[in-house]
Amino acid sequence: MQEIKVIFVCMGNICRSPTAQGVFERLVEQAGLTGRIHIDSAGTHAYHVGEKPDKRATQAAAGRGIDLTGQRARRFETADFERFDYVLAMDSSNVDDLMVVCPEHHQDKVRLFLDFAAELSQSEVPDPYYGGPQGFERVLDLVEEGARALLVDIQRRLD
Repeated sequence: MQEIKVIFVCMGNICRSPTAQGVFERLVEQAGLTGRIHIDSAGTHAYHVGEKPDKRATQAAAGRGIDLTGQRARRFETADFERFDYVLAMDSSNVDDLMVVCPEHHQDKVRLFLDFAAELSQSEVPDPYYGGPQGFERVLDLVEEGARALLVDIQRRLD
């Protein structure tokens, strides 16, 4: 049975990418695809390695029934290009950071996460770290849209 592997990437792996991981895990579970889609997240920088997701991200996600408490930040490793089928960055700065270290034969895996949600008017998930609670809610709104569209794309590959 084919397994698709997805990794969400932001800068520190404590706000956006863990949120995307949690949202996507729930969608995959609801679709009955747990075990067919492996999901992870990482950061392009090592600022928060080993830490739990930001409390504000955790609280906002919990308000929508999504549990982020089991996650711990980690830094993206070059070997992740080999391990994952989808390397999805939250913004263009993280795409640029990934492409600097990405082997040429894996560059097609690196994409902006919101490219899957073409109906959205923006292509990047903004970093909510320095803002208030509304930023974390906006991240969730965008991530939920992107995650639904990503799941459709992956389901086509699994069929």
